[in-house]
Amino acid sequence: MNLRPIIDEIASQADSFLDGVASREQARAGIAEFITMDYPSLTAPDRKLVSDHVMAILEDESFFDGGFAGHSFDDESEAHEME
Repeated sequence: MNLRPIIDEIASQADSFLDGVASREQARAGIAEFITMDYPSLTAPDRKLVSDHVMAILEDESFFDGGFAGHSFDDESEAHEME
């Protein structure tokens, strides 16, 4: 299953449903809740993969004030894992 559209959709809506969230733990919990509500058919491993990728996007976009020089999931080798 190609998870990229789901990851992109959740990341694009993060500003809305994570409004006021400052900690990574709260953000991860909010993302998990969003996935559960909007994508209930995803398997547990897929939910984790989506959550991890969304968190990485938020880190790359400095969502958590101060940013993080982490890795991006735009690497071609990573894209194949999501298919």
